[in-house]
Amino acid sequence: MASFLNDQLDFIFFFYGLAFLLLGATCSAVAKSPEAGRHWMMLAGFGFVHGIAEWLDLTALIVGDTPSFTIARITVMTVSFFLLMEFARLEAVRLGFRMPGRWIYPPLALAIALAGLVKGIVVANIAARYAAGFVGALGTGLVLACLARSLPRAAKGFIGAAAAGFAIYAIAAGLIVPAGPFWPARVVNHAAFSSLAGMPVQLVRGLLACWISYAIWAAWSQKHVADVASPRYTAYIRNQFIWTFVATGFILLSGWTLTEYLGEIYKQNVEKRAGVDIDLLASRLTGETAAIDAMVRSLAGSPSVLPLLTGGSRQEMDVGRVVLDLDVEASAAKRGYILNAAGDVVASSYQSDGHAGSSNDVAGASLLKSMTGAPDQNFVFEPGTGKHDYYVSYPIWAPDRGMVGVAVLAKSLEGFGMDLTDLGRPYFFVNPDGVILMTNRPDALRRTLWPLSEAKQAELAPLTGEAGWRPMLKGNIVDATWTDVDGEQNFVRRRFVNHTDWSLVILKPTREIFATRLLGIVITLLASIVALIYMLTKERQVHDDVLLDNRSKLQELAQDLRVKATTDPLTGLHNRLKLTFILADEIKRADRYDTPLSLVLFDIDHFKKINDTHGHLSGDHVLMQLSRVVQKLIRSNDLLARWGGEEFLILLPGADALMAFQAAEKLREAIARTSFDGIGSVTCSFGVAQYAPGDASDALIAHADAALYLAKNGGRNQVKLARRPDREIVVPLRA
Repeated sequence: MASFLNDQLDFIFFFYGLAFLLLGATCSAVAKSPEAGRHWMMLAGFGFVHGIAEWLDLTALIVGDTPSFTIARITVMTVSFFLLMEFARLEAVRLGFRMPGRWIYPPLALAIALAGLVKGIVVANIAARYAAGFVGALGTGLVLACLARSLPRAAKGFIGAAAAGFAIYAIAAGLIVPAGPFWPARVVNHAAFSSLAGMPVQLVRGLLACWISYAIWAAWSQKHVADVASPRYTAYIRNQFIWTFVATGFILLSGWTLTEYLGEIYKQNVEKRAGVDIDLLASRLTGETAAIDAMVRSLAGSPSVLPLLTGGSRQEMDVGRVVLDLDVEASAAKRGYILNAAGDVVASSYQSDGHAGSSNDVAGASLLKSMTGAPDQNFVFEPGTGKHDYYVSYPIWAPDRGMVGVAVLAKSLEGFGMDLTDLGRPYFFVNPDGVILMTNRPDALRRTLWPLSEAKQAELAPLTGEAGWRPMLKGNIVDATWTDVDGEQNFVRRRFVNHTDWSLVILKPTREIFATRLLGIVITLLASIVALIYMLTKERQVHDDVLLDNRSKLQELAQDLRVKATTDPLTGLHNRLKLTFILADEIKRADRYDTPLSLVLFDIDHFKKINDTHGHLSGDHVLMQLSRVVQKLIRSNDLLARWGGEEFLILLPGADALMAFQAAEKLREAIARTSFDGIGSVTCSFGVAQYAPGDASDALIAHADAALYLAKNGGRNQVKLARRPDREIVVPLRA
């Protein structure tokens, strides 16, 4: 799984960047809300800039990287983390925490830059993630968690989810860093996470970015729902959220599938082309050596060379040497030898370097196999001169005497190497130990393709030098495979040549595959943009339609309510008619979001006696003063209304029966302690009821009224909870 996902890094970077751009767009919309504040633009800026940074990483993956481009990418990433830190700082200040000013950023940027200058680009990347990424993401998570406590229940959960997402992102982006030369980067890094989790950390970061984006979007949508207060709009927002999530997931999965399909097509073409290329290379090498392969057989079978091995006249031996010279010249060989059965050189011919050879020269060509009577081919590299030769030997047989010697021809491969210098893709000619001895990549010369044991490294040290300690592959390969070559994914094809353990190897970098997969990524991006534009446009249309409908309804209602005032003229509270509408809406809201809803009905004990004793004007003053006292003691989202006469009703959204009972008890005690002008103390009796799914508004009020009746009959100045056969609620005893 890890290998598969690492092959998908291009799409993962695309997905990662797209998620953060979505976060930026969402936070930009939130920042326009007066309740949120303009500092949310800092979080939006983080989303936009960090999304661009991830797409710059995608660009580096596709078209290649350079040191200057790496510095630019790290700079953009660091700026995005500074914006995230600034959002956390501003939000913390708004919440009342003491924070340092903006002066902290220049020293922090200077420290990151110095780390890069002294220790390198990778260390600058790590320093930026530790100092800015981790701090900014963790700080944002903490301030969002604090913010969630003051929000309504529906939005609270979503902002809490965003806070948790940022806390996890602080670990994924701020602590899991590229491998570095110091602890903890040496232990906690990308490679370690991929090995442990079976996936690249970039995928986790992208999923967290989606999580955060959708959580903030959902919380923002809840605000719109509350502002519009329309069942139609509420239903649409809920459906839009679901369908956006589904559509986005479908588009991304389809785009991933398309991208993978295009990549697979190209990979298959690469594999076919690599097969053709390796065949052409092998054919070119075979053509280079075929002449001496054929000529050595002819030389070994020529009767003219037998006198050199079995004895003959001086003239016969001279003829044998002439034949050797002619065969060397005809095959364009570099050297030619005739060896006796003991391995001694009895005749030699040099066409290119003109020096006299010895038996040690031939022995160095590893021709022991021919000494046993079998043909042999071998490649020889001379470390001192850096020249490559091909040796081929063939046994010489004499009638009735068996094998009497060996014919050897050697050909230089320098022409073969020069012809392949301009080959469009990397090729390597390697010895049996994997040492690269011929290539069109000078930086790879004398390196090993795969790791070797310490004993073998010591043995090959004179040949490889320091280059041999840096193998290009993680392991040996036999034929063809997709694998990492110096940390970059390549298709590697290997072919053994001329019946030897020497081999030709060619590479096909995946950068061109990424370029092909880019078509799938672009199609996915366009589809995502079209889908999001459609959904946002549709949401705006529904929003405007709902507002227009609401405006029309309000106009109609205003005509109908010219006589029916919605406010009690004496107390300034909502009247019974207004409360009826609000109660119906709150019941719908409780059903829709599965939140508790309670109602408190109370009246003034012996109010008739107050009117009879002090007069109706004093009774009116009691009603007005009581309404002010209660209004100060209830929550801002609770609703107090005059139900009629001396009766009042409190609607408590989000409160269950126990919470409402406790609130009523506090009101009862506060009223009893209050001195009313010209009257003295007054007491009230309270009835509390909680809404149960399926209750009509009249039924809920009736339950509260029944509880109030119990309080009256029980001696007044007390709180009673409605008795419901379907539930039992334990209330605390009064002291």
